[in-house]
Amino acid sequence: METPVFEEIEPASDCDCAGCRHWRRVLPHAPAGRALAHPAAYRTLVAATAAASATAVSVLGAGAAAALPAAAHAVHRPGVPAGDEPGTPQGPRAPLHGPVGRPAAPPAGAELAGVTRTEIIERARSWVAAKVPYSTTAYWSDGYRQDCSGFVSMAWKLPANEWTGSLGTVADRITKEELRPGDILLFHNASDPQAGSHVVIFGGWTDGTRTAYTAYEQTPPHTRERDTPYAYWSDSAQYLPYRYQGVAAAGAAGPASHGVAGYPGRGMFRPGADNPYVTRLGGQLVRKGFGTYYTRGPGPRWGEADRRGVQAFQRAQGWRGGAADGHPGPETWRRLFS
Repeated sequence: METPVFEEIEPASDCDCAGCRHWRRVLPHAPAGRALAHPAAYRTLVAATAAASATAVSVLGAGAAAALPAAAHAVHRPGVPAGDEPGTPQGPRAPLHGPVGRPAAPPAGAELAGVTRTEIIERARSWVAAKVPYSTTAYWSDGYRQDCSGFVSMAWKLPANEWTGSLGTVADRITKEELRPGDILLFHNASDPQAGSHVVIFGGWTDGTRTAYTAYEQTPPHTRERDTPYAYWSDSAQYLPYRYQGVAAAGAAGPASHGVAGYPGRGMFRPGADNPYVTRLGGQLVRKGFGTYYTRGPGPRWGEADRRGVQAFQRAQGWRGGAADGHPGPETWRRLFS
């Protein structure tokens, strides 16, 4: 008969029941990143052990040669996905977790923190260097959940742990041509978020063909950096590029849209848009020599004359295809107003 192997299970750090409070006082603290179990796990383990022991005594006493029942699986450790789990399951939207595992909610009315592209990549590489184990339930020492969306939340310095279904609320859709280090490629499977949903951080193109890029991602068994075919190894057509709304230009004092000062976002230049940014854009097109499509002075309502003027400016930059569609992205805005 094999000697039973016991696994130490610690009390849950975020549970306030009397049992957990007692065991937290008498047991040592868990290392960073390790999820803790509820004392009910002890009762389950003890009951299973007692049942196995009783069975063993009964079998031996009867002199039977039947084998002992198989031991129950140990409690699954965070960071080591079970064999039947999908490749990149994820946790829900959640607050950051403090040093002892207690949720640390962002202050009321918290704004998005400004972060530069350099900071985003440096923060991503810090998890790569630490080989942070993948987990949908554990939180690293910085308070962020150890799954793909928690990783992006960390790199973007978000005030909470987002998930693939909410990252789009703090980011704007961009085109492949606009991708820059620190942006993300996001696949959210709305019909079944646990099946395939994933997100990676874009680290830059590996060559001039723009068919592969450096990806930073949180995936089993731990954080990694690797060359990845665009847009991803599987479900490639489902991955869409996004840019964090709080990304700031290097050296900027605060957040700027897409890292370009003054750029208001694509929503200001959609059909039917009517705002001062359209007037400002049109005036700059005229000053730059691309106002020939206006039959009268530029106004606040977005129209075909605006689009054709922007397109002419984009083509003058040597851009073609989707990069010269007549809709001003952050790089078009930067060059137009530089």
